[in-house]
Amino acid sequence: MEYTEFITHVQSLAQSNSREEAEIATRATLETLKELIPGDEAQEIAGEIPSELSECLHKIDTDTSESFHLQEFIERTSQKENIEPTTTAMHVRAVFAVLQNAVTPEKFKKFRAYFSHDYEELFTTSSTSEMPAV
Repeated sequence: MEYTEFITHVQSLAQSNSREEAEIATRATLETLKELIPGDEAQEIAGEIPSELSECLHKIDTDTSESFHLQEFIERTSQKENIEPTTTAMHVRAVFAVLQNAVTPEKFKKFRAYFSHDYEELFTTSSTSEMPAV
């Protein structure tokens, strides 16, 4: 998936007012993901998304990751976006949906295993065929 397509899908699914808002939301979400998942897993995901976004997942120390619940994830991402958490939650859900379609099913399944059950609402079963055409 190309960068423009990725951001366009995020913008559409998040019902963002602008492309810039979708770009900020995507980067903030990926940067928060980097804090949560192990570095090797972050690198695998980074290898499957557009290079313009993969930099958000690069870790200096690949052995560190934190464990935090959904509310903390939303709060951290909200701070990065500098917007209200309720809007951030919609953005994060959109980024996760596009990410699910940007990486292979096997890698996404492995990636999803790092999340506790409270994250379930962020994972959709959408496919790119359900996304609006670019």
